[in-house]
Amino acid sequence: MAIATPPRVERSPAETTVDDDDEVQTILHALQDDGCRAVLDATGETSLSASELAETCDLPLSTTYRKLDTLTDVGLLAERTRLCPDGKHTSEYVCVVDEILVDATAGFELTVTRREPPERATRLDDDSR
Repeated sequence: MAIATPPRVERSPAETTVDDDDEVQTILHALQDDGCRAVLDATGETSLSASELAETCDLPLSTTYRKLDTLTDVGLLAERTRLCPDGKHTSEYVCVVDEILVDATAGFELTVTRREPPERATRLDDDSR
C-alpha cells in the first residue's frame, strides 16, 4: 500500500509558514486594515518615524501608533532607532516582508517571505550638513 504525500516544496530561508489559526487571523486582520496597508506601503523602501508616517498616510498620530504596534507585533514591520546628533533619538519603522501567500486548501496557511530591511540611510536632523 502506497501513501501519497505532497511534493516537497523547497523554501528559502527567508520564508516561514504560519499555520497557527490565531496567528493567521491576526496577520490577515492587519492586512485587511486600510491604515496598516498604507503604513506597509510607505515603509516599503525607506524607514519612517511615527510622525512621518502619520503625515504620509494621512492618519492621526494616535492611530498611527496603534497601526505600528499591530504591524510590529505580527512581524511585518521592524522598529529601529534613528540616531540624531542632538541626542533626541527616535524610533523608525521599515517593512520587512516581501510577500505573503495564502493557502486555503486545508484550512488557512500563510507563507511569509521576509527580507532584510533596506540599509539604513544616514538621516540626520542636522542643518549643518
